[in-house]
Amino acid sequence: MQSSHPLLNAPILPTIWRLSVPNMVAMMAAALVTIAETTYVGQLGTAPLAGMALVFPLVMLQQMLSTGSMGGGISSAVSRALGAGDEPRAQSLALHATVIALGLGLFFTLMFGAFRIDMLQAIGGSGEALNQASLFAAVAFSGSVSIWLTNAFASVIRGSGNMKTPSAVLLTVSVFQIVLGGSLGLGWGPVPRMGMVGVALGQVIAFTGGALVLGWYLQSTASRVRLVFKGPMRWADFQDILKVGGISSISSIQTVLTILILTRLVSQFGTEALAGYGIGTRLEFLLIPITFAIGVACVPMVGVAMGAGLVQRARQVAWMGSTLAALMIGVVGAIAALNPTLWSSLFTDSTPVQSFARSYFEWVGPWYSLFGFGLCLYFASQGSGKVLGPVLAGTLRLAIVAIGGLWLLRQGGSAVDMFTLVGVAMGVYGLASGLAMYWTSWGPTAKD
Repeated sequence: MQSSHPLLNAPILPTIWRLSVPNMVAMMAAALVTIAETTYVGQLGTAPLAGMALVFPLVMLQQMLSTGSMGGGISSAVSRALGAGDEPRAQSLALHATVIALGLGLFFTLMFGAFRIDMLQAIGGSGEALNQASLFAAVAFSGSVSIWLTNAFASVIRGSGNMKTPSAVLLTVSVFQIVLGGSLGLGWGPVPRMGMVGVALGQVIAFTGGALVLGWYLQSTASRVRLVFKGPMRWADFQDILKVGGISSISSIQTVLTILILTRLVSQFGTEALAGYGIGTRLEFLLIPITFAIGVACVPMVGVAMGAGLVQRARQVAWMGSTLAALMIGVVGAIAALNPTLWSSLFTDSTPVQSFARSYFEWVGPWYSLFGFGLCLYFASQGSGKVLGPVLAGTLRLAIVAIGGLWLLRQGGSAVDMFTLVGVAMGVYGLASGLAMYWTSWGPTAKD
């Protein structure tokens, strides 16, 4: 079959940028949701705030798995089918993606319904903080199906090359989540104050609306890929999604483990060091959506090219997109390293905390560029279906942080030594991702 998909002939760099901008807006809005919810919970008291810190890594893991991991697998499979000119298969993949999302959403709901106390205790929860975290998790994960369906539907639409529709819906979801979380959690106006339950309920309601809207769009004539609830279930279609999404899920788990290990290691140097580290990671949480936006834009461009047999073009998209991400993130990293108080002064006036934040940015900021480069290559590789190399690069980063961090603690290393390790691990991750991309064959280039 011959595909006439516009992404096959569009100029690469301008198209990456055009597709990235809507994603950046939506991802930045999602980052603002985290800040808003933390502010709301902070007004509820110390115990709820500690509870939110306990449950946040689990909430973040579900979002990363449904959006970046399995979502990347869905976009990759759909875009490769469209690139090959096989629109009926793309339609079938949309149905299989829906089944996967339903299954995983129910799994998260049942798992957290039965074992949330055990998991939160394993992280370190106890007392009232554990109770507050359990309340939030019980409500938030009761709506897991809505979150998985929203992100699966968005990924199908992105796989067709349409970034504006899912970004607009996800932006609206974020706005509603901010408003509903504050109204229900803090009791704005005539609404009763529901505390942690209300903040979590705002998320459930917002994502349920998002799933309904995106599901409706996929069944309309406006969507290039239609969601039709009929046709046979084929293992080949499940496999096409899971071979990328399953392996990519390892990367999400590794990222959360890296964050948990680093937080634990830095906490050994005291509250002020941990606060300084936290200020640094806040900036990274705002930068990652930029890389994510560029990477997600690369997925359908790479996938369509791979489906059409244009392997060389697919690799050019990956290299150009990752270079763009490296430049954008690198500029911010350089500014943070040269003048760290521009960011840290927004959060604290404490001289010791600012000192630790300064050390963090001086040793980590210069490595932001390579980190953004590697992260974008990871997403671009999803489009090719060859994602193992970048995932192993993430494994290497995790090993450096875990083994190197423990060694530094035993050798009496300082917080600055730990920050240096963080930066080196980022750099190694970026270089290893680049080498994996260079050495991995994506297929013959005869049709290019």
